[in-house]
Amino acid sequence: MPKKHLPVSVFGAPTDIGAGTRGVSMGPEALRVAGLVEALAGRGIDVVDRGDVEGPRNPWQPPRDGYRHLAEVVAWNRAVMDRSLAELEAGRMPVMLGGDHSLAVGSISAVARHCRARGKRLRVLWLDAHADFNTSTITPSGNVHGMPVACLCGLGPSELVDLGGPGPAISPADVRQIGIRSVDPEEKRLVREHALDIYDMRYIDEVGMKQVMEAALAGLDGDTHLHVSFDVDVLDPEIAPGTGTRVPGGLNYREAQLAMEMIADAGGAHSLDVVEVNPALDWRNRTARLAVDLVESLFGKSTLMRD
Repeated sequence: MPKKHLPVSVFGAPTDIGAGTRGVSMGPEALRVAGLVEALAGRGIDVVDRGDVEGPRNPWQPPRDGYRHLAEVVAWNRAVMDRSLAELEAGRMPVMLGGDHSLAVGSISAVARHCRARGKRLRVLWLDAHADFNTSTITPSGNVHGMPVACLCGLGPSELVDLGGPGPAISPADVRQIGIRSVDPEEKRLVREHALDIYDMRYIDEVGMKQVMEAALAGLDGDTHLHVSFDVDVLDPEIAPGTGTRVPGGLNYREAQLAMEMIADAGGAHSLDVVEVNPALDWRNRTARLAVDLVESLFGKSTLMRD
């Protein structure tokens, strides 16, 4: 019998406030044009599009005290957190369409707060080419989309660390990072210091995606909320050119499909980010269409030809 999914609420956060390349502000509409809402509805899922949250315009300024656009990043994340929390409290699954990956501070802060209130454990699958564990003192750019995991784990400005309540939203032990292949030198030191659980591309090459996903999903049960934060730059640029931080050697189509199918097999996600789709750098919306295909697999579309 097909799995019965939570009702889904899709909303956009159309901003590139935390990025170093303009264009991901158009990502939510690109994903809608690619048919994300219709694809979920076609699977029999109760899905509504809540439209876009609102926030300040991108001032496109240089870093200040190690951060670019911190006040604006905080405003956008607060809007994302409030919308995500409202959907969670209504018993619906929030699906946030970015925008850049700094917005995950808001979405995951909401999920962490929701889990604390209900005594549930949280597992975050971070699918990305980058560890996003920079801080203001080691960042080469000041772009906050390179810092969200660090901020969520307590390494960042209080405005983001305490967004969902006092103290870090999550622990590094709650996170599994998959597809990593670009980490700054000082960021590597911090990652090791905080024992972040990373399945990088070399490890995926060595043991295969099946073993990686089995390890990343191990221990999930009915008391665990699974949040998937899917940055399209985890995919190889050959299949997903429409993103601003392309890194060669990413997941191929079958690896990405298998990852999503195994998440579905394990019970599926309870909240989702789809971020860093940049149609200004894409070709005929190819990256958004691929993202929609993979999200469908996350919701149970299978390539299996066996029972």
